[in-house]
Amino acid sequence: MTGTTPAAPFSAGDYKSRMARAARTAADAGLAGLLIAPGPDMVWLTGYTPTAVTERLTLLVLAPGSDPVLIVPTLEAPDAEKADGAAVLSLRDWTDGVDPYAVTAELLAKDGRFGISDNAWAMHLLGLQKTLPGTSYASLTDALPMLRAVKDAAELELLAAAGAAADETFEEIRKVPFAGRRESDVGHDLADLLRRFGHEQVDFTIVGSGPNGANPHHEVGDRVIQDGDMVVLDFGGLKDGYGSDTTRTVHVGPPTAEEREVHDIVRAAQEAGFRAVRPGAACQEVDRAARAVITDAGYGEFFIHRTGHGIGVTTHEPPYMIEGEEQPLVPGMCFSVEPGIYLPGRFGVRIEDIVTVTEEGGRRFNNTTREMVMVS
Repeated sequence: MTGTTPAAPFSAGDYKSRMARAARTAADAGLAGLLIAPGPDMVWLTGYTPTAVTERLTLLVLAPGSDPVLIVPTLEAPDAEKADGAAVLSLRDWTDGVDPYAVTAELLAKDGRFGISDNAWAMHLLGLQKTLPGTSYASLTDALPMLRAVKDAAELELLAAAGAAADETFEEIRKVPFAGRRESDVGHDLADLLRRFGHEQVDFTIVGSGPNGANPHHEVGDRVIQDGDMVVLDFGGLKDGYGSDTTRTVHVGPPTAEEREVHDIVRAAQEAGFRAVRPGAACQEVDRAARAVITDAGYGEFFIHRTGHGIGVTTHEPPYMIEGEEQPLVPGMCFSVEPGIYLPGRFGVRIEDIVTVTEEGGRRFNNTTREMVMVS
């Protein structure tokens, strides 16, 4: 996958510290180690993204008390050696014709329980289980959901820069014509602007006009935007390996009194959610604060999703701002606050900022106006 390797604020020492912390966290959770497949976890821990993810096994093995080992196919070894974190791990390559599971088994406790990346291939997990029938496995989302949740200072800078680039994108998109153009046209504009402002990867460009705005994940379609439409704009991706994600709802021409009222309710809910952010508060308190505003205004049944999700080297990751999530907020956590109201067949409104937890409360990474914006 392109666009997932961070631009270099990170040293080999940073990756060494992350791998050591991950191994300690695994031990604290009663795991014999972690098995990290290519994807966001591997990028975060080592800085390595294989040029191609194939049926050949690539796996980072982290175990308490042992040096980290990256198992790679021999033909991928030269690229792996160039990774920013390669200097602080051991590389073990295997050639076609050699059983990679036997190579891996030499590093694993024969009866251990291991955390494994959610995106590991089933054939690789089954291969390990066949070779080591006494082992068991748990997905990282279940076993260590907060592994990447608390960002360091360099990561916070990258997330702030990604948020600022998304803000610049919104400031430009509000200048383009909307009426008479298809949603997909505006979506292309959003993608082009994100790239212009430094994103190497665009993950989504949601443009929900009129009744399409009542579908939170509508993305884009061929509907022609009309004068009088409410339009939900939700867009983001990766800049220097870290995510952006922001939503603003604009109106083509002057809104009706009802449309303005619904927008104001969502804006108040978003502000309430943001003000609930503080160290030690449970994630669900952010959801409760935002949801209470919408429920009290009589629109509770039309707020149909969680209030937020974490963000980092992916645009969606733990923690989640949802009822039942009692995980305490910790300084350095970053997540969205994005309440919405969706009136089927009519229109929708969502307002979203990325927020980080500070020692005093919360800090927004998106700072464009949350007032109603009219476009042409």
